[in-house]
Amino acid sequence: MIYDTKTTLVLRHDLASWQIANVAAFLAGGLAGTTPEMMGEPYRDAADRVYSALIREPVFVYGGSLDELRRTHQRALSRGLRPALYIEAMFKTTNDVDNRAAVAAAPVDALDLVGLGIHGPRKIVDKIVNGLKFMT
Repeated sequence: MIYDTKTTLVLRHDLASWQIANVAAFLAGGLAGTTPEMMGEPYRDAADRVYSALIREPVFVYGGSLDELRRTHQRALSRGLRPALYIEAMFKTTNDVDNRAAVAAAPVDALDLVGLGIHGPRKIVDKIVNGLKFMT
């Protein structure tokens, strides 16, 4: 099935493995929390146990430099999308309140981005991530 929407994560390619996993989880959760239509239905096994719903469509994961993340961020904003973001300072915090304070204190024109989550119409998201390579 081809969806009309697309979900992407763009992660700085110089992150440690644990940071990649952590940032990806936070970004996917942020997108799912603000765009409930991304979610599928709950799962059931053969014994009728219920499991949590998952994101209904593939999530494409790209890597990039800080400059590429900043460019992607600007492209998303200029097209009216609301990306999820994760900045370097959030690695030093331990809770949501401090995470939001770190973002609020960050200079808008020089965000130290380590990850972005983007969900929107497929054609628009394709233009936003144009030129990025899949994360390996």
